[in-house]
Amino acid sequence: MMSLLFRCCAALSFLLLALVAAAPSSAAAGATAAPPPIEAFFADPQLSGAVLSPNGRFLAAISGAPERRDMLAVIDLQTKATKLIGYERVDVDDFQWVNDERLVFDVIDKRLGPGHTNVAGGLYGVDRDGANLRQLVARREEIIETSLNNSTASRRLPWHTFMLGQRGAQDSDWIYVRSLDFDSRGEVRHVDLLHLNTRTGANRLVPRPNGIVESWMLDNAGQPRLALASEDGKTTVHYRDPASSQWRVIATFDSYAGDDNAFSPLGFGDDGALYVSKYNGKDTASLYIFDFATGKVRPQPVITADGYDFEGALVSRNGKLLGVRVLTDAYDSVWFDPGMKALQARIDALLPGTVNLLSVASRADTPWALVHAYSDREPLSYILFDTESGKLTRIGDTYPDIDPARMGRQDDVKYAARDGRTIPALLTLPPGGGKNLPLVVLVHGGPYVRGSTWGWDSDSQFLASRGYAVLEPSYRGTTGFGEAHFRAGWKQWGLAMQDDIADGARWAIAQGIADPKRICIAGASYGGYATLMGLVRDHDLYQCGVNWLGVSDINLMYTGSWRLASDLGKEWKKYGMPLLIGDQVKDAAQLKATSPIEQAARIQRPLLMAYGGADRRVPLYHGTKLRDAVGRTNGQVEWIEYEEEAHGWSLPKNRVDFWGRVEKFLDKHIGKNAAKAAP
Repeated sequence: MMSLLFRCCAALSFLLLALVAAAPSSAAAGATAAPPPIEAFFADPQLSGAVLSPNGRFLAAISGAPERRDMLAVIDLQTKATKLIGYERVDVDDFQWVNDERLVFDVIDKRLGPGHTNVAGGLYGVDRDGANLRQLVARREEIIETSLNNSTASRRLPWHTFMLGQRGAQDSDWIYVRSLDFDSRGEVRHVDLLHLNTRTGANRLVPRPNGIVESWMLDNAGQPRLALASEDGKTTVHYRDPASSQWRVIATFDSYAGDDNAFSPLGFGDDGALYVSKYNGKDTASLYIFDFATGKVRPQPVITADGYDFEGALVSRNGKLLGVRVLTDAYDSVWFDPGMKALQARIDALLPGTVNLLSVASRADTPWALVHAYSDREPLSYILFDTESGKLTRIGDTYPDIDPARMGRQDDVKYAARDGRTIPALLTLPPGGGKNLPLVVLVHGGPYVRGSTWGWDSDSQFLASRGYAVLEPSYRGTTGFGEAHFRAGWKQWGLAMQDDIADGARWAIAQGIADPKRICIAGASYGGYATLMGLVRDHDLYQCGVNWLGVSDINLMYTGSWRLASDLGKEWKKYGMPLLIGDQVKDAAQLKATSPIEQAARIQRPLLMAYGGADRRVPLYHGTKLRDAVGRTNGQVEWIEYEEEAHGWSLPKNRVDFWGRVEKFLDKHIGKNAAKAAP
C-alpha cells in the first residue's frame, strides 16, 4: 500500500532564507566564465504557486527537489514550522486553500510525458497538518492506493472533475469544482458546476442556465454569479440574480469577430458590480463596470492602459476590492485602497530592482504580505514582508541556480513594418551586450494571443547566455496592442504577419545589433509555422531555422490525421478558423501558397525539427510529412521526435535534450563555430 508522506521541519532552513542582496559578478568574470548549464534554465521550478491562507498565518506552495517528488509545503509563518505533504510515486501538481485549516490538491506523474499518462489528477482534501486526507475525485488511472474503504471510494466524483481555479468563500469545508460532460467524439459538450464538501465528499449540482456553458465565475463573496455559454459562433453571458437565484441573459455577441456588445468579464467588486474588459468604440480595450440596470457598460472607463488592451485581475481582501493587477509592457498594480498604495511604495523602496506584485490574504489578521518579485534578469522569487517590522524574508526562488548577474538585459523596442505599422518587440542581449551579434528571431505561438512580456524567460535567456541576441516580435495578429493590430493579422499567415517578422530582423541589422550573415528564425506551434515560411520566403535573410511543434499545412488543421482526438474544438474549426486563418474553399489558393508542405522544395537552409508523438494540437503527421517533403531536396534537416510528449516539452530531460541540440545547431550555423568557418 502506498501512503501519503509527511515530512516536518522545525525551521525553514530549506525554504525560508534571509533576504540578502546578491553581489553581482564583474563583467570580466561573466565574460570569461563558462555559461550556466542547460539544466539551470530548463529544470522544473523548485518552488512555485505560493499562496497565503485566508487569515494570512500560513503559506502553501509546491516544493520540488531533485531527490524526491514535488510536494505540497505548508508553512506556519508564526512558528516557522513546515509540513511537506505528498506521495512517493506521483507529484502534487496544483492546490487551493479551502479555509484556514484545509486544502485541496491534485497530482500528476511528472516523470512521464502526456503520451504515457492521463492528465486527470483526481482531487484530494487534506488538513494543513496532513490529517484527514480524503480522495474526492477519482484519477483516470488509479496508481495511488489509499486506505479508503469501498463505501468511501464509491462516493468519489468521476475523473472529469477539476478545481475551478477561483478563490471561493473560504469560510467552510465546501468548494466549487468543474465537471466536464463529453459528447460521443470526446469533445466537451458543457461544463457543470458542483458544490463539494472536502471532508465528507457530499456534493450538489448548481443549476445551470440554458445553453452550452463553457465557464463559470464566482462573485466577490465566492458564490456562482456568471456563466458563459458558446454555441453557433455566439457567446452568451448569463447572470445569476442574487435575490432570486434565477439566471438571465445580460449579453450575446459574436465569439470571434466581436461586436458592440462584446466584453470579457474580469470579476466582481464588493458592491456586486461586474468589471469587464471592453473596446467600447476605442482601438484599445479598457476596464469598465457593467451596469445591470441598463444592460450596458458605463461610459467612463475605470482603468485605461495607454497603448495596450486592458488585461489583468482584481485584488480583494475581506470582500473589499483593493485594486487591479494590470499587464502593459510588464505587470503592475493600480491600487484603489490608500493602505495598499502605501504598502506598495514601502516594498518598492526596499526592492528597487524588481517588479513587486503583492498577494494579500482574503481575510488577513496577520502582518504578512507575500511579494512575487521578478525582473528581466531575475526569475520569480517569493518574498515575505512583515508590515509591522518592515522586514523582508525570502521564502524561495523558482530557479535558484540562475545567477541574475550572468543574465542578459531585455528591452521593449518598436520598429516599423514595411507598410508603416508599428511592431512591438522584446530584445534580449547577451550579458555585457554587444554589436553585430548572431541573432535568433524567436516567434511566439498562438498566433492570436499575447506574446512574451518583459521578464525573465528560460528560452530567451538561455539563448542570450550562449551569445545570441534574441528578438521576439509581436507581429500583427498578436493580441494586447489594440483591435487594429489584432485584426490586421486575420488571414495573414505566411503573408503580412511573415513580413513583420522579417522586417524585425532587418531592423536589428540596421541598428547594428545583428550580423546580417548570422540570423536564424525559430519558434513553436505557429512560431514553427512562421519559421518554415520564413525559410520559404526569406531564405536570403535567415541562415537556418528551428521549428518545434509547428503547423506545416493549414488544411491539415481542418482535416486532422490525428492518432489521438484533436483538441481543436468544432466551434473553432467552424467559425474561428475560416474567419481568422482562412476558409478551405474560398481561400484555397492562398492556403496552398502559404503551405510549408506545398512549398517544401523552397526550404534549402539548414532546418532543425522536433515534434511530440502525443500532440493533439499539431499532430506528429505535420512533422513527418514535412520532413519527408523537405528531405527530398534538402540534405540539412535534423529530426527529433519525443514519443511521449504533447504540444510542448513537459519533461525536464526532454527540455534539456532539445535545447542542447538547439545549442549545437545554432553554434554550427550562426554561432562561434560558424564564425570560425567563415572566410
